[in-house]
Amino acid sequence: MYYAHSTNNSDKQNWQLLRVHLKNVADIASQFAGDFNAGKLAYAGGLLHDIGKYSAEFQRRLEGANIRVDHSTAGALEARALYPKQFSRILEYIITGHHGGLLNYGSEASGLEERLGNRFLPDYSAYRDEIQAPDLKGFRPVLQPVRNGIGFTVAFYTRMLYSCLVDADSLDTEAFADPGAYSVRGRYDSFETLSRRFDEYMAVLLSGADETLINKQRREIYEQCREAASLPPQVFTLTVPTGGGKTLSSMAFALEHLKRHNLKRIFYVIPYTSIIEQNAAIFRKIFGNRNVLEHHSNFDPMTVPDDDADPVRYLLELSAENWDMPIIVTTNVQFFESLFSNKRSRCRKIHNLARSVIILDEAQMLPTDFLRPCLQALSELVRNYGSTVVICTATQPRLSDLLDESIRPAEIMRSPAELYEVFRRVNVHDLGPMSDEELTARLQKHHQVLCIVNTRAHAQHLHASLSEHGRCFHLSARMCPIHRRKQLKEIKDLIKAGAECRVVSTQLIEAGVDIDFPIVYRGATGIDSVAQAAGRCNREGKAERGEVYVFRSTERYGQATSWQRLTAEVGRMVMDIYGDPLSLRAVEAYFQRLYSYKGDKGLDREGILESFEKRAREFAFPFEDVGWKFCIIEQGTKDLIVPYGDEGRALLDELRASESPWKYARHLQGYTINIYPNEFRELERAGKIDLFGDRFWILNDMSQYSEEIGLINRKGNEGEGSLLIV
Repeated sequence: MYYAHSTNNSDKQNWQLLRVHLKNVADIASQFAGDFNAGKLAYAGGLLHDIGKYSAEFQRRLEGANIRVDHSTAGALEARALYPKQFSRILEYIITGHHGGLLNYGSEASGLEERLGNRFLPDYSAYRDEIQAPDLKGFRPVLQPVRNGIGFTVAFYTRMLYSCLVDADSLDTEAFADPGAYSVRGRYDSFETLSRRFDEYMAVLLSGADETLINKQRREIYEQCREAASLPPQVFTLTVPTGGGKTLSSMAFALEHLKRHNLKRIFYVIPYTSIIEQNAAIFRKIFGNRNVLEHHSNFDPMTVPDDDADPVRYLLELSAENWDMPIIVTTNVQFFESLFSNKRSRCRKIHNLARSVIILDEAQMLPTDFLRPCLQALSELVRNYGSTVVICTATQPRLSDLLDESIRPAEIMRSPAELYEVFRRVNVHDLGPMSDEELTARLQKHHQVLCIVNTRAHAQHLHASLSEHGRCFHLSARMCPIHRRKQLKEIKDLIKAGAECRVVSTQLIEAGVDIDFPIVYRGATGIDSVAQAAGRCNREGKAERGEVYVFRSTERYGQATSWQRLTAEVGRMVMDIYGDPLSLRAVEAYFQRLYSYKGDKGLDREGILESFEKRAREFAFPFEDVGWKFCIIEQGTKDLIVPYGDEGRALLDELRASESPWKYARHLQGYTINIYPNEFRELERAGKIDLFGDRFWILNDMSQYSEEIGLINRKGNEGEGSLLIV
């Protein structure tokens, strides 16, 4: 008798038989891969993936012997002996990597070829008595390369099959080892039920709206989205101005499109945590807690109430592993890094992207340094995996020139230019160069004003200058999220009351923060960021036009970073040409120039696409290298926990007293700031930081943290850093 998994019972009566595990995994993987016509190949991978466990040595290990046994290589060797290269190589990758991750094809020293060529394995031939490898004669992958990228297409196919295998392996192992957890999965409602709830919600919302011009346009946007849902799966653009209700209208499109074309899931991919939290809260209100997965590093399932004794929190935790949920709201980072990772845990979920509606909200925030690989991956999902992609934003990036001609986007709105004019709420002025003295004098004259700058240092200097003449608020990532939320609430209350209110902020306030000023100043930046700043001006349309002023700081600490300098320079060129730099023509010209300046290499900084084509004929792919290189957020900061307020101090007391401190990681996100290594080392040398456990760094001297500006900056010209969240 050969076993796949053991229990504590030495009589083995409830151990899992190996042939049962292999058959289960093959069946599940085949079902998953059936979404893209690869069921037979996935079935072969499932049957062969663990045949190395047929060795006497592995069975002894299950019985308690303290030995290591390679059980992942055997199946790959058998695949190489059984099948032609175009099938065997794919199976070799996914089988050898089903625990440790997809390997590079390799060099003389390492990689897949070395693994298969120089490995002594114990005898596993007993598998032939129980398992018969499937015949793949007549099987043909249904693949159409995108932009002649045959290497990328085959590598992507390999990664999707890998996802099917490791998810199937995980699920069957879970069903055996933890049937309680397995039984929780899948407890969500049908899309028929979800669509009905959405229609009921929208009927109430639309019937209760006043018959204003704006509300009529929102209704028209909504109806156009529903009409466009009948079009076949493809790439769409949805160009809707801020305030046009694109969140609910795009959901209307997604639900109707999914129903008409028998698709399986809806994904919202968003750059900013604040927008994710807002959208996920709306969707949970409409669809129920157990049907919406909010997946990012700051999300704590414990904040979601369980429904009628249904273990919703546990369901959400489990679904985060493989995106098995009707509606998934996640980040650019989670989404794209999973598509390029070689790790089992990150790849496990991506097969569920097949035959889905994928909505990229605020699409102008797609990572520019990896734009070409991102677009190639999206194109693969559309062309070879039956998905629909919606590129959704008020400032539409010019992506058509970067896409294959057969995947050029179709616009959902009939007349985006007319919509822009209807929703236009601001005038934009270019003030040119300006010192802090001049800027302060202008800001003082306004009763309510927001000034957005490019660096934390500039925000602190400007805040200090304005504070000499009266109260001024400061917002930056130097303040922990709980502190910022408290500050924002006070600011909103003052604005609503019509009281005096001046705010200096870094660009984090542009990240979907719902706030409304009559006047906004913006340090020189790209047109997309100017548009985001304008979204904080006259947001509720109280005036005919709000006023947005763009200036170029002459102060050393106000100078933009290298990337910001490029976007600011391109933005200035566009502002010199177009009277309204936020018009659709101006935005298109901005992105066209920006992508032209970056060039093909600049839009694929690490040469990822080229790396998949170099040895495509050999099926030699650098999965591990690409997994390391594709990193949207540079790993250059350290997490520092701030004991802010009574609740923060109480939470840290609980952490220190707990036997399982790691459970507090998500709870502490609201009290965490990111700082650069040099500043971290300085605080550490000064004894201002304590280490608890092996992962929690805590500020122990609150004199280093100001109620006005957060962690006091002593380093001068520091950019705001990344606004994206993992």
